[in-house]
Amino acid sequence: MSPAAIIAPSILSADFANLGAECSKMIDSGAQWLHIDIMDGHFVPNITFGAPVVTKIRSHVDKPTAKHGKGTFDCHMMIAEPKKWVKEFQKAGCDLYCFHYEAAISSTAAESPESTSELKTSPKEMTRYIHDCGMLAGIAIKPDTKVGVLWEILETKEDKERPDMVLVMTVHPGFGGQKFMASELPKVAELRKRYPDLNIEVDGGLGPGTIDQAADAGANVIVAGSAVFGAKDPAEVIAKLREAVDKRRGKESL
Repeated sequence: MSPAAIIAPSILSADFANLGAECSKMIDSGAQWLHIDIMDGHFVPNITFGAPVVTKIRSHVDKPTAKHGKGTFDCHMMIAEPKKWVKEFQKAGCDLYCFHYEAAISSTAAESPESTSELKTSPKEMTRYIHDCGMLAGIAIKPDTKVGVLWEILETKEDKERPDMVLVMTVHPGFGGQKFMASELPKVAELRKRYPDLNIEVDGGLGPGTIDQAADAGANVIVAGSAVFGAKDPAEVIAKLREAVDKRRGKESL
């Protein structure tokens, strides 16, 4: 049986002028996580916000008391140099640092924003480093990336090198409001078949109209932006998304 449903509203769709209250409202409405999209204008052609904003909203949402628990800040790092920012986001209140496979294989081993390094990093090294910094580690793949690149990483014998979550993008990363790409769901299905206990996240175009497809494929961590933040009753939408996932599990979420 796959892990319990986790609903993670994407704050990219929130009212930025009232961000702290909006984040708190989502947790009060039944969301377990908040999905925080960090974009640097290099890895993706858009810029969002950095660690100082995460620090501010952390003061409005209690830290989780358990791994994967309520209040988890799921930081989706769409940035070219993910290792440089691990410590900064840990200090800001990030709980799960999700880097992109595509960035990890082409970025450096530098460990701070101001430092440089001639050495390269790797997905396994990135994952170990995130764990050593006291956070959960996620690894994301773009639509153009084949899911098979993850097998060696997920099957490593070193626990610290194994990601806690895989994020399958169901849109091209960089902008909110894009149309859901059902073409990416076979990746989710293959991941679920191979790793029944893995947290598998989908991000992009998720809402009441697409949740059944994602749940059928085996996704259990659901990122939804405008579908939740734009709803008259966010709690109702969150409950519907969770119900769709848990119906496939055969029992209600924990």
